[in-house]
Amino acid sequence: MNIEQLVRPNIRALKPYSSARSEFKGEAEVFLDANENPFDTGYNRYPDPLQWALKDRIAELKGVRPEHIFLGNGSDEAIDLLLRIFCEPQEDFIITLPPTYGMYKVSADIADVEIKEVPLRPNFQPDVDAILTTGASPHAKLLFLCNPNNPTGNSLNTDKVEQLLDQFNGVVVIDEAYIDFSAKKSFIHRIEEFDNLVILQTFSKAWGLAGIRLGMAFAQKPIIALFNKVKPPYNINQLTQQAALEALKNQEQQQAWVNRILGQRTVIQQFLAGLDYVERIFPSDANFILVKVKDPNDLYRYLVDKKIIVRNRSSVLLCDGCLRISIGTPKENEKLFAAMLDYDV
Repeated sequence: MNIEQLVRPNIRALKPYSSARSEFKGEAEVFLDANENPFDTGYNRYPDPLQWALKDRIAELKGVRPEHIFLGNGSDEAIDLLLRIFCEPQEDFIITLPPTYGMYKVSADIADVEIKEVPLRPNFQPDVDAILTTGASPHAKLLFLCNPNNPTGNSLNTDKVEQLLDQFNGVVVIDEAYIDFSAKKSFIHRIEEFDNLVILQTFSKAWGLAGIRLGMAFAQKPIIALFNKVKPPYNINQLTQQAALEALKNQEQQQAWVNRILGQRTVIQQFLAGLDYVERIFPSDANFILVKVKDPNDLYRYLVDKKIIVRNRSSVLLCDGCLRISIGTPKENEKLFAAMLDYDV
């Protein structure tokens, strides 16, 4: 696939901003090129605009090359940039598979790009034929697959994802925000196979760093070059880079958190199975559980009164009657259990 042909003409022609730190790379004793405050505060200098130290460490962890990585202000920045790069406003469109992560639609609405929705099947799997039919137009530029999916929690069938990668004539974006909680393999090690594949991951979930807003995109070099062409020059600040580098020194802690969350996920599933007003507990490959109850609105309000906040997803397509419950600490989960046991249907 010729990725350049998918790119908006103005982006192909764009001459990106050249920052002081992108023009000079290396060590020096005196920096008088960037109009910075010269007095050392620890943060008076601009950060590395391409975050190479952090990318080197991520590359080592993920088993990819640093030049196949883009870092963004959360995965939301990568989503926004993909729309800017590939989608002509009021002309091109993206495809989403509801129920799914809401920022795909919000970002497209902001960019004035049409969204064509191809709902998941009742088993929360993609309708491949319908997706490919919808995507037959040359104006179909991006296909978003959330895997594991939010809010349903399930993983998408690997064969179906592969079929879409092979046959969709645009860029396939696989959002793997919850992949660390899944037994299924990431598609990150297959970016060399598919020049139209973008993988999104994040430090917000398994790494416990939602507050620093750091997302990752993995793709072949032509797409990464496009990301770097259109991003703000210093999109990842020095504090964020340092926090991520510190976290990456302790992969054992991250894995311990994941293991505890998975254990608590099982505990919560077993607890919910014993409640009369719980009608269905959906399988989960994420750090949350989708559960169908008899009266989701009433239960949601009851839990709010108990100062316990879950997510009411009952108005979302295919999620009628459902609440989404994130996995908390054992102490938090015990408070949830006590409240739900006292709930009078």
